[in-house]
Amino acid sequence: MKAPRSMPAEAAEALAIQALGFLAEDSERLTRFFGVTGLDPSGIRDQVGEPGFLAGVLAYLASDEQTAGDFIAHTGCAPDDIFRAHIALGGQPWEREIP
Repeated sequence: MKAPRSMPAEAAEALAIQALGFLAEDSERLTRFFGVTGLDPSGIRDQVGEPGFLAGVLAYLASDEQTAGDFIAHTGCAPDDIFRAHIALGGQPWEREIP
């Protein structure tokens, strides 16, 4: 697999915040996110400024093919944008490809 184009940190942060908003728009998605991460609404407020949190949101999003596909359809972003934003925010490369 060839290396993806880099993404500016500002664009990556914006996409991750958009992903967090996408998760929050649906109570089932948000409940699943809370269950997997162990966070709650106040925990998000505490964590949002922490390094790596937004990269973690993108990693969570990409971990579920259906959710990632729904986000891509909702935003119109390119499938590799989630990966590129994750890397730009300091996340480690993934072993698997996203949809």
